[in-house]
Amino acid sequence: MADIASIDSLDAAGKKVLVRVDFNAPVDGEGNVTDDTRLRAALPTINKLINDGAKVILASHRGRPAGTGYEEAFSLGPIARRLQELLGRDIVLTRDLIGPNVAEVVDAMGNGDVVLLENIRFDKREKKNDPEFARALADLADVYVNDAFGTAHRAHASTAGVAEYLPSYAGYLLQKEVATLTGMLDNPRRPFVAILGGSKVSDKIKVIDALMDKADVLIIGGGMCFTFLLAQGYSVGTSLKEDDWVERAGQMIQKAADKGVKLLLPVDVVVADRFAEDAETATVSVDAIPDDMMGLDIGPDTAAIYAEAIGGAATVFWNGPMGVFEMKPFEAGTLAVANAVAENQDADTIIGGGDSVAAVNKFNLADAMTFISTGGGASMELVQGEALPGVEALRVTAA
Repeated sequence: MADIASIDSLDAAGKKVLVRVDFNAPVDGEGNVTDDTRLRAALPTINKLINDGAKVILASHRGRPAGTGYEEAFSLGPIARRLQELLGRDIVLTRDLIGPNVAEVVDAMGNGDVVLLENIRFDKREKKNDPEFARALADLADVYVNDAFGTAHRAHASTAGVAEYLPSYAGYLLQKEVATLTGMLDNPRRPFVAILGGSKVSDKIKVIDALMDKADVLIIGGGMCFTFLLAQGYSVGTSLKEDDWVERAGQMIQKAADKGVKLLLPVDVVVADRFAEDAETATVSVDAIPDDMMGLDIGPDTAAIYAEAIGGAATVFWNGPMGVFEMKPFEAGTLAVANAVAENQDADTIIGGGDSVAAVNKFNLADAMTFISTGGGASMELVQGEALPGVEALRVTAA
């Protein structure tokens, strides 16, 4: 990111700094943030600006509001309360996003004060990257900082549009995410083992294809493994599958063979008679999946094979669970993989956002990982070789 300005080069004293953060965190029915990983990840940038005497204006989204105004269910109120605890200072949460009421709040700020704008997606113009909305946001500040890697793959008003109107900088989290993920791809220590899970081949095909060109071993789990098993000629019962993607999965199997990439697919699976915590289950070989049952996790033999490969890696990249780990009967495969990654302390271990982060946190293994990405979609697009609009917008303004 040599061609993008870092906040280290920003003289922030007395300046109004609009910071796009990713505070899209889960909140329970009592209004408590249940996972503050993303809030904590933004603290280095926020504290740097506070200590430098900036007037810090934070912008974030949470959930998927309709975009027609305030919705209590998606308010950043719980986020503001947790952020106050983390920062040890008062946070002012605005009701409006732009306009005279917000401008009045911002004008009243002292150096080191922090204001959090309400959910930026309460205005539908945010997702449309509406120039008028972006300009109105920019009018609140003197400088723009993007530290929201989790939304860097979105060309929205607060992630890309604002950068056209203000001097723009990358925050510490954004810099670290991009440097870590591109470094893994450009110059990994080998053997490089990539682990991919999730529901659908169609969602991950570009990532699979890209990692085939980089990895030494590619491990497949989750619901998408059944489309690969179909491509190998197995019957998968009522398991999740994509018939339209069987041929493409077969091509990936062939590509791995042609490139000398070791592609690991399940040899046994945990099946159930229905998708439920109390379902009847069995562990079967992949050539013996009953016609009336569905696979919901990799089996113990598969988990052992995967763990052995992970244990021999020098670089590990993991995105996507091995099964329905949220349900106790189907968590063993994901737990085995998580333990194997955590136990390989000689490797660079990178968790690529999304459900993998949730799994690592559930099993209390986060501290054993080298790096945990805050952006599932953004990290996947970066791995695929896609340009991220939120990063590219900084590159343009810093040129």
